[in-house]
Amino acid sequence: IALALVNLALAGYASVTANNAANVAARVASVAQTDPVGRGLAAAQQSLQAGIGDFDVSLAAAANPGGDVVATVSWRVPNFFGPLLGLFGAGAPGDEIAGKTVSVFRKEGW
Repeated sequence: IALALVNLALAGYASVTANNAANVAARVASVAQTDPVGRGLAAAQQSLQAGIGDFDVSLAAAANPGGDVVATVSWRVPNFFGPLLGLFGAGAPGDEIAGKTVSVFRKEGW
C-alpha cells in the first residue's frame, strides 16, 4: 500500500507540474510579440525545473492575433507498484505512469 501511495504522490505532482508548465508556456507565447514559440518553450522549461519525472513540451502558436496558442506537456514517472502486482496474480500495468495536459490561449496583439 505504501508503494501505491508513493506512485499516487509522484503522478499527482508530475501532473500538476505539467499543467502549470503548459499554462505558463501558453500564456507567455500568447503575449510575446516576437518568437512566441521560443519564449513559451523557455518559460515551460523554467517551470519544469522543480518537476519530478520526464516531461516533453510542444507548442504551436498562430502567427496572427486572435489565433490559438496550444501548449502540450506530456509527463512520465516510474511505476514502483506495477512490477509487484505479479506477486499477487495480477498483470503488470507497466513500468511507468504517464499523462498529458493541454492549455490553449488566444494570441494577443494588434
